[in-house]
Amino acid sequence: MPEPRPSRSSFQTYLFIALVAVELLMSFTFLGYLHVQPISITFAYIPPILAGCLLGPVQATVLGAVFGLASLFKASSSYVMPMDQLFSPFRSGAPMASLILSVGTRTLFALLIGLALLWCRKRRHPRLWMILPAALAPKLHAGLVYLAMGTFFPQTGYRWTRVICLDLSDVTISLVCVVLSQLAWHVYHLPAVENFRLYVDQSVHDSQWDRRLYRAWTIFVLMLVAAAAASVIYFAQRIGYMLGQHGLVLTDEMNYDLVHLQIQFLASALSLNLIMALSLMAVYKYLSYREYLGALDGLTGVMGRRMFLNHCQRLQQKGGLTQGWFLFADVDYFKSINDAYGHPAGDQVLIQVARQLEMRFAPYGRVGRMGGDEFAVMVEQPLALDQLTALLDGFLAEINGVLPRQKPVSCSIGVCRFSFPQDVQALYTQTDDVLYAAKHSGRGRYAISDLTDQGLVPLFPAT
Repeated sequence: MPEPRPSRSSFQTYLFIALVAVELLMSFTFLGYLHVQPISITFAYIPPILAGCLLGPVQATVLGAVFGLASLFKASSSYVMPMDQLFSPFRSGAPMASLILSVGTRTLFALLIGLALLWCRKRRHPRLWMILPAALAPKLHAGLVYLAMGTFFPQTGYRWTRVICLDLSDVTISLVCVVLSQLAWHVYHLPAVENFRLYVDQSVHDSQWDRRLYRAWTIFVLMLVAAAAASVIYFAQRIGYMLGQHGLVLTDEMNYDLVHLQIQFLASALSLNLIMALSLMAVYKYLSYREYLGALDGLTGVMGRRMFLNHCQRLQQKGGLTQGWFLFADVDYFKSINDAYGHPAGDQVLIQVARQLEMRFAPYGRVGRMGGDEFAVMVEQPLALDQLTALLDGFLAEINGVLPRQKPVSCSIGVCRFSFPQDVQALYTQTDDVLYAAKHSGRGRYAISDLTDQGLVPLFPAT
């Protein structure tokens, strides 16, 4: 059976959020800035480069905007260097110019780099092509920033032509960007990582448990942010009180800077926690899909017995369901097929039976192999009796010709209509009884009973 394809990549979503967290971590720590006169040197444009290599220009552009907004916030304090304050609309005296300088240039930089790397990814040798934009990225960022500074703040003396000069530090940071982009591309496409990505993406099939997990994760993040906000206020107040005990009276501006610095510190801590939470989420997805694969029937690809019964049990606890159908089927005289035509022919019969059941009933529920030549179907979507019988008739007609020019193949099927919730074991047993009623009436047919009236009432057997 073909595996379900997710509508989006969970792994890439996690990677993007992790890069946002890394961007914030670099923006608010020494990892992304060197504070030297007259203007700080930044390396916080590296996450947008990595996003362009691995994800695409849209993700890179968003990271560029995050980079710009973080630099804007960081510059909005009195303890930064005078040149750095030009990046803050609240301190430069030219709000729109500072907004373009801090956010506009970084967003444009990330967009251009993302488009360039997208073009490279479409070439025959993408890794080789990526070297050039990665090497030029620091100069492109500096050029856009200097262009904006020269245009809006000419008194600084900065011009875009300053990027033409090349020294050892320029070569070093360009080399770092190339190495990091090449390393990220290499690791991302390792067979082990690609297998991990596939498992994480495919694990989205367990919707009920996923929703619970995401709700818990969302609540955890919100509680973490609330605790961080409370911590910012508390520690700022306590530090102010402590300094007052030592005879230092804080002005309003000093209190603002203190809170500002606390926010940066806690944003960095939250970013680390977010990266850890995303890593745990990805590992959970990976392990859950490995368990899922282990629970599938190896021959037919449908659910194995344990997985199918667990699925049926979860349905009984799910709200919004009223009535369903439970089907139990086995192949008539399957042992004689193996004896007469060999086990490969028998395996082919089982595969075709599973495939035909999947083809007809997958839109309405799940199919499982209970063991040997026995299969079960849980129909959980609305399905009228005439629709059900049409599906069963089509199924019996189709499997009849599984072994061309040889013995016809047939199945006996027991069907029970029931109301949610229902004891799964009791439903299994009662449907099995209906199956044997179909066998005793001639095989190659189905029998349908209704359990919604608290009894085993035959509706009709097929002839």
